[in-house]
Amino acid sequence: MTFQPPDAFTPHARHSPLTAPWEPIYASAREDRLLLGTEIRAPHTNSRGALHGGLIAALADNAMGLSCGVRLTALDIPFGGLVTLTLSVDYLDAARLGQWLEFDTDFIKPGKSLCFAEATVRADGKPVARAHATFKVIRNA
Repeated sequence: MTFQPPDAFTPHARHSPLTAPWEPIYASAREDRLLLGTEIRAPHTNSRGALHGGLIAALADNAMGLSCGVRLTALDIPFGGLVTLTLSVDYLDAARLGQWLEFDTDFIKPGKSLCFAEATVRADGKPVARAHATFKVIRNA
């Protein structure tokens, strides 16, 4: 049986060498942010079979940065990209194979030079991590 993400999610259009082994990754565009999600599979786990914290950090960073971009665009703040300045993750619980993992940026404070964001990471709806990041807003050339 092929995995089907929740209805609001479609294949994520942005790919990178870092996330390639973790595909498929799904996205859900909202008016004020972009959610990311994936089914937890073996390439996402550590030697104990639990979701690896590095994947949580990388995808939370990705979701928060993309969400800051959505908010900056909505506010007509011109920018050429975002660079992560700080990233912290609080791990709350373990997640296991087969669970739906979702990254929801639930706080964004955009500015012309910095953007602050917080995200909740959930496995089958249960919080497993909280992430906080500060992004440098790169000005258009």
